[in-house]
Amino acid sequence: MPSNIITTDDLREFKMELLDDLKKILHTGSGPRFKKFLRSSDVMVLLGISPGTLQNLRVNGTIPYSKLGGIIYYDEEEIHKILLKNSIQPDNYDLP
Repeated sequence: MPSNIITTDDLREFKMELLDDLKKILHTGSGPRFKKFLRSSDVMVLLGISPGTLQNLRVNGTIPYSKLGGIIYYDEEEIHKILLKNSIQPDNYDLP
């Protein structure tokens, strides 16, 4: 049975190929989506808000959510849509 010897150059080449592949996946967004639904803690980090603010957004209907077994879930795609819908475009002021 023939044996293969792996050298440090082989490992270095493999590492570079792996890093290139990972960079392509991250830049193209073609990688798998790991989470479609987020928990409250994830949403607070994503939006940079406190638990009270998140609760207010739920209560006033700004952010849709689902509750299952006492855990509140938010659709990540819906949050992004809400952010885009509520984005404020700056006025075009004449600059000196």
